[in-house]
Amino acid sequence: MELTLTEERNPHTRDIDTLPTLDMLTLMNAEDQKVALIVRDQLPNIAVAVDTITLRMQRGGRLIYIGAGTSGRLGVLDASECPPTFGTPPELVVGLIAGGPAALTEAVEGAEDNRAGGAMGIAKLDVNEKDCVIGIAASGRTPYVIGGLQEAKARGALTVSIACNRPSSLEGWAGISITPVVGPEVISGSTRLKAGTAQKMVLNMISTAVMIRLGKTYSNLMVDVQPTNAKLRQRARRIVAEATGLELQQASRVLSACDGEVKTAIVTILAGVSPEIARDRLHETGGYARKAIGEWAGVSSQDHGVQTKYILGVDGGGTKTVAMLGDLEGNVIARGFSGSSNTNAVGFEAACLALENAIHKARADHPGEISAMCLGLAGAGRNEEIEQFQNWAAHKFPKTLLKVVSDAEILLVAGAPVGPVLALICGTGSIVYGRTVTGELIRAGGWGYLLGDEGSGYAIGIAALRAVMQAYDGRGAETLLSELVLKRYGVSAPADLVRSIYAASSLSIIASLTDLVEQAAGSGDPVAIAILEESSRELVRTLAAVYPKLGASTVPLILSGGTILRGRYLRKAFQQACERYKLEFTSVQDVVEPAEGALKSAWQLSRG
Repeated sequence: MELTLTEERNPHTRDIDTLPTLDMLTLMNAEDQKVALIVRDQLPNIAVAVDTITLRMQRGGRLIYIGAGTSGRLGVLDASECPPTFGTPPELVVGLIAGGPAALTEAVEGAEDNRAGGAMGIAKLDVNEKDCVIGIAASGRTPYVIGGLQEAKARGALTVSIACNRPSSLEGWAGISITPVVGPEVISGSTRLKAGTAQKMVLNMISTAVMIRLGKTYSNLMVDVQPTNAKLRQRARRIVAEATGLELQQASRVLSACDGEVKTAIVTILAGVSPEIARDRLHETGGYARKAIGEWAGVSSQDHGVQTKYILGVDGGGTKTVAMLGDLEGNVIARGFSGSSNTNAVGFEAACLALENAIHKARADHPGEISAMCLGLAGAGRNEEIEQFQNWAAHKFPKTLLKVVSDAEILLVAGAPVGPVLALICGTGSIVYGRTVTGELIRAGGWGYLLGDEGSGYAIGIAALRAVMQAYDGRGAETLLSELVLKRYGVSAPADLVRSIYAASSLSIIASLTDLVEQAAGSGDPVAIAILEESSRELVRTLAAVYPKLGASTVPLILSGGTILRGRYLRKAFQQACERYKLEFTSVQDVVEPAEGALKSAWQLSRG
């Protein structure tokens, strides 16, 4: 079996057994210092995990860790610390370890190789679609953990993997992958060292951040602490005093009047209400102390006056999500931005979180009522997908008039509200839409990076990487792209790209290489020029597939997406390809912000 990276020999520690003790410890410490920076690179993935886990737990789900050996012990440890720290019931955060409780203190031979055992552990907990299961395995290939994730995924649970090798078998069963690749250990294969440290850091981040999101803290204070002994009773008094600015004796008296409930005492003091009203407010706000006090988003809980009304348009794309807030006359007031909300790229729950984050940012200084909203979403081309988002939005905004459409429709509204028209979106992905003389919407392309998206930023980035490797092998021409790509990834040889590319293979990162292709083309590099020319031909071929179906001899063309709008040489090659294919347009219009079309649609909706 091929060695994983965590099992390889560390070239820096080959002579560790000959060193004086202080030098030995200094060497270990130097290796440990690398771990935090490696975990830092995984923060975007950890953030997605936290937000998605929070969403499920708010719906009544549980958080379940599953691992073997050191990884399993770390999961059980993190789970066991949640009840005393955050006042959670023991069944809310659960740790499963191969071999059962006995494996916490002694090795249970063969347990980690029992794939069926992992599946049985998940089945015994009756895991369902509300739950979140995190598989922890330094190697990324532990059968017990893979079996558990496989069973959890089959049951509809959110699955997350934490591994210290990439690629790994564990990722294949995970909806979200967290991969702190710490490299060879100080002692070969002893993954309780750097790998264990990385796993514990990630688990601490996930459980702590989720509990904060669930309202288990006020500021940075543990306000759901359960004062079950003398030490914790003293801590509870201190927390109330810290949060409210009262003297310890005063805080203690209020805490007693609130039956020892720290959070109730804080709301009682800071909101100036009785313990009974404080409990009611905490119940109404889902346990969030700031909301119960009236400190959330600057809106006072005492403010029951008439709220300003707004409309909202959202452009949910494959790379970013833009929320545009407007007044009832359709004027833009504020914008909010977040990551991808393309359900095909990031999954439904992560897409909803991106939408929610962008909307929250747009409304941060405008907490009024949303009268009408239009969501224009990439990846929402089918009725069942649109219905999913309609249900989500109706739950989040129950009093809001709502329209959910594909990103094509808002683009067409932004650029040409009526009549036959062609639209090309070329960003991370690519797609062509057309509106016929009868108002029918048709499309070509946009089938995702595996089945289509020809000419897109992702396709250009992949072509650049392949050109670099072909030049390295001697199968292709020398190209300036080799120098530019190696510099971008901070490696010295093309062979070193393999690990970097597969460790950070998101679509947007690959698509970001388009600027290097543009740079090389600007320097006259034949390989880069050929890539952009081929991409432009693919885009024009897709346009040509739709144009004859519109029922009009000539139509306007709308262009949108960062790759085509920012690509100077791609744009020039695209124009030349249109001429060769004899495609003529009454006009060519760039639409930089398709969210304007969503806002127009929301405005129309608000007017009935």
